[in-house]
Amino acid sequence: MEPKKPTKKILMFPWLAFGHISPFIQLAKHLSNTFEIHLCSSPVNLQSIQSKLPRTPSNPIHLLHLNLPPSPELPPHMHSTNGLPLRLIPTLLNAFDKAAPDFTSILHKLNPDLLITDMFQPWAVHSAAALNIPAVFFLVVGAGTFSHSVHSVLHHGVDFPFPELDLQNHWLFKRHQNDPSDSSVGVATSRFLQLVKDLEVYSDVVLVNSFMEIESKYIDYLSVLFKKKVVPVGPLVALSDEKSDVLDWLDQKEPKSTVYVSFGSEYYLSNEDRAELAMGLEMSGANFIWVIRFGKGESVGIREALPEGFIERVGERGLVVDGWAPQMGILKHTSIGGFVCHCGWNSVVEAAVNAVPIIALPMQLDQPFHGKVAVAAGVAVEAARGVDGAVQREGVAKAIKEVLFEKKGEELSGKAKEICESLKVKDGKNIDTCVVEISRILESGKN
Repeated sequence: MEPKKPTKKILMFPWLAFGHISPFIQLAKHLSNTFEIHLCSSPVNLQSIQSKLPRTPSNPIHLLHLNLPPSPELPPHMHSTNGLPLRLIPTLLNAFDKAAPDFTSILHKLNPDLLITDMFQPWAVHSAAALNIPAVFFLVVGAGTFSHSVHSVLHHGVDFPFPELDLQNHWLFKRHQNDPSDSSVGVATSRFLQLVKDLEVYSDVVLVNSFMEIESKYIDYLSVLFKKKVVPVGPLVALSDEKSDVLDWLDQKEPKSTVYVSFGSEYYLSNEDRAELAMGLEMSGANFIWVIRFGKGESVGIREALPEGFIERVGERGLVVDGWAPQMGILKHTSIGGFVCHCGWNSVVEAAVNAVPIIALPMQLDQPFHGKVAVAAGVAVEAARGVDGAVQREGVAKAIKEVLFEKKGEELSGKAKEICESLKVKDGKNIDTCVVEISRILESGKN
């Protein structure tokens, strides 16, 4: 007997960054067991995710092209944040806004029963509302970070109730600095403010890629601020069964003897920070795998990018990879004892799923908040920095030694394992709750 085909259509619409698209894809995979799922993005993004989608004909995820207007500065192959210089983020967002009529046409043609959307396109929820299509906001970053930001808007001048997330030192300076190169900060802020203003247009449920094990009080507070039910649907991660020489290299190392070093798919270290990180890794005495990425158009070799003689000095205890490595496969390997990362939310979630303590080196945007959430949860230490926020070799080395070789590391590892085990016990329950809430909205037929 053939399985019953879904009768309700859901259109999912993330912002054009892979860090946003990835959790949308993972949520889409889960929801496709119950609903007919359509995912909308730019052609270049959809092309890059084709291989990540399930190939089972029974529950396909339908891909819909959003056509952004091209320009000499932003041709179609650059309609993604992947590899895009920060200075071009406002240009991409402007092109995204100009695609609003095309999105409205998609809504008319598809006539979905529900829209699940991101924070960077306020026009999408208004277009849906005009057609009496309910819209659900899906928050792809942590509830701690977002509740801090919402609080600062709704209760300006009132202390945030969880002071462990308050920024200090160089982060305060950086946030109040007028840095024209970091135009993405202004972009994110303006869209965030619009989202808060438009909250009443959304349905009474907000989805968040998080879980109670590390963010329960922030999830609860976000619900108070939004005056909506906040439903954690995490952890949303991609499973990995990819083979790689990197994993073969790890097989030769002792358990928990190695740190994995990566700063995400869309952040590129400055020459100065890269050099200090290299020296910190060398000073730590730990084994390491370090994935280094360069921006589009940069023709720099690994040896050229690192301090002279670094590769030779670290020898067999270090492996430097250019561009890409199977992150989930690495993190679940028994040889990994720590994760040196920028604290992008997806990386924090993936570390939690694999019970790997974090050595936090946040770099920009919401990352310092995510780092503080991980520290407060007892699964991370933050590497000490210079007064201006620059990476310092001594801080990197000290944090790695703490995690791999000292009692502090045992405590972090124990807490990370406790959280991981709890997530295994609850496997699938967050998604079940999400399906129930979505079904309720669909049955009501209105926001």
